[in-house]
Amino acid sequence: MISFDGSQGEGGGQILRTVVGLAAATGQPVRIEKIRANRSKPGLMRQHLTAMTAAAQVCGAMMTGAELRSTELTFEPQEIQHGCFDFNIGTAGSATLVLQTILPALLRADGPSEIVLQGGTHNQWAPPFDFLESVYLPLLNRMGPQVSVRLERHGFYPAGGGRIVASIQPNPVLQGFDLMDRGAIQSRHGTVLITNLPAGIARREADLLVRRLSLDPRDVRLEQLQTPGPGNVVLVRIESEHVTELFTGFGRVGASAETVAREVVRFVRRYLAAEVPVGEFLADQLLLPLSLSAAQPADDGLVRGGRFRTQPPSRHAMTHIDILQKLLPVSIHTETIDGTCSISVAPRE
Repeated sequence: MISFDGSQGEGGGQILRTVVGLAAATGQPVRIEKIRANRSKPGLMRQHLTAMTAAAQVCGAMMTGAELRSTELTFEPQEIQHGCFDFNIGTAGSATLVLQTILPALLRADGPSEIVLQGGTHNQWAPPFDFLESVYLPLLNRMGPQVSVRLERHGFYPAGGGRIVASIQPNPVLQGFDLMDRGAIQSRHGTVLITNLPAGIARREADLLVRRLSLDPRDVRLEQLQTPGPGNVVLVRIESEHVTELFTGFGRVGASAETVAREVVRFVRRYLAAEVPVGEFLADQLLLPLSLSAAQPADDGLVRGGRFRTQPPSRHAMTHIDILQKLLPVSIHTETIDGTCSISVAPRE
């Protein structure tokens, strides 16, 4: 059984999700200690438990320590299952993070699966549904599997109530790829989502996007939604020849419309100025599937792992790299020159 320190690096829920998700996919038993030890409320929270329980259901795992506020968890996976699954987070916890926890295992299942997830679909500290749909999954599908998602109902913090349905057609082989150049920018679009808040907030956010990013007003869409509670999200999508990126700002108590929109503008400007294909958040997401690809046995015609160019990696990403290299027979190398980082994922020699 491989042991992990849950307080290492950024010390948050990502360590749990990555370790347990990979354990479910590879069949390796794991132990995680000091879970979220440095946080104001240490141990497992409800959304972490949902992700752990979902992963256990997908691979028939035996768990100990799977309870609220537990600071130690053991996870012993069995055979990966496929079929229909329904997971209700019970709060506005992120449905997308639960999906990303179980996805590595289901990519290796013997048959297709359909997953229904209820909870938050647009949460401040998690990839929103739109990122999964238009940014992450197109790249994952390039590797061989076919994963699609549909949004049946939006869910914002704190009310939740969102619903996502994912369809997964696995592939036993994950073909790696390189993403070193984004190519020509083909389009830039903005979207402002708002619900149970004054419409003027959305108009102010849209106006700022138009002014600060020189967008055509016709390319900024306002969507008035019907949800159980209030919510506001600003999204800007950059479609390039080889990749699509998405940047997000979340409305919250105490932040003006202009503050939220300016946050998105800063993300977009920093990405465009770096002239890289992969933004900071996508870089973190690509590490796991490329590592699974690199860990495969050698085979004729199989590209294992890959390379991509991005902005300097976050502490979050460096923690992720440490976990991947401990659980999988891979080597991940980062090289930062003049504010641009090249990351390569390859089989360990």
